[in-house]
Amino acid sequence: MDLGSQALHELVGFFGLGALLELLASEGYRGLLSGAGVKALLFPVIPALLVYELLRTVARRRFRLEDYKIPFLTMVANRLIGAVLSFGVVALCIALLQPLALFQVELSGWGLLYGYVVWEFAHFVYHYLAHKVRLLWCLHSTHHAPTAMNLSVNYAHLFLEAPYADLVRTSICMLAGVSPPLLLLIMLIDGFWGQFIHLGEHALKDGRLGRLHRWILTPAHHRVHHARNPLYMDTNFCNLLNVWDRAFGTYQPQREDIRIEYGITRPMKPGSFLDAYLGEFRALLRDVIAAPGLRNKLLYLLMPPGWSHDGRYKTAVESKREWLAQRQEAV
Repeated sequence: MDLGSQALHELVGFFGLGALLELLASEGYRGLLSGAGVKALLFPVIPALLVYELLRTVARRRFRLEDYKIPFLTMVANRLIGAVLSFGVVALCIALLQPLALFQVELSGWGLLYGYVVWEFAHFVYHYLAHKVRLLWCLHSTHHAPTAMNLSVNYAHLFLEAPYADLVRTSICMLAGVSPPLLLLIMLIDGFWGQFIHLGEHALKDGRLGRLHRWILTPAHHRVHHARNPLYMDTNFCNLLNVWDRAFGTYQPQREDIRIEYGITRPMKPGSFLDAYLGEFRALLRDVIAAPGLRNKLLYLLMPPGWSHDGRYKTAVESKREWLAQRQEAV
């Protein structure tokens, strides 16, 4: 494959146009009316919005390379390593766990509602654990490392996070009786919305989406989730339906008086891809080696980020408690 063909292949892959082009070539425009057609039309939307976001940022002279460098380098690394691992995990969970379900919920209106509530719970469990278990946080922290919010953040993931996420989510859905076709439809919807809510302020200044923010999680909610402000940390774990965040007390709307600061609380090397990709593993390894006794070493793996045997660090809960106390004293 020559350089031009390779570049065209990567461009088609980036914009998710492969399935659309194949469908048009085999079935023509009539194929767009099928489920596969709708899916093929949805794939290019987020990449197109990303390009729009980039061009708008450049036009407004607010483009900064550091806002996009880490996510795009992460995307390249993940493509080289191989993102197909997650597909294997999903297939394995379906094969092993679907027969254990007491009932099966198929595609229907009520089935979609049931399945989505179950999926959202499964997503909450995966996401909550990724913030509350330090070893799992090492897998997830790459996604929180960027210090600006834009659609390129969708590509900032450690390659092992998707298999972990799909293991948890698919397992729970299979055991709860969500049929594989229903699960695939939910994953399509949720995948699209999960990318859309990373739309940044340059493309969508007010991410509340009008009255929708009262019923679903919007870009404004997800901006809060990516914040390192003490009040905002470890909130809004759901993706679309905020039912479980409200049920478990992790729902947090954006406040006008608190400007969002993106990124993670650990000091990072500015613009360093390796620090964003593997820095949390290095910090964890350093703490485990220095910890006295086997019990403390294990606790560093399992306790929330910020836990320390000697109180040197602060967890998100402790930081929030201290911040609220200071605000109360100021009043």
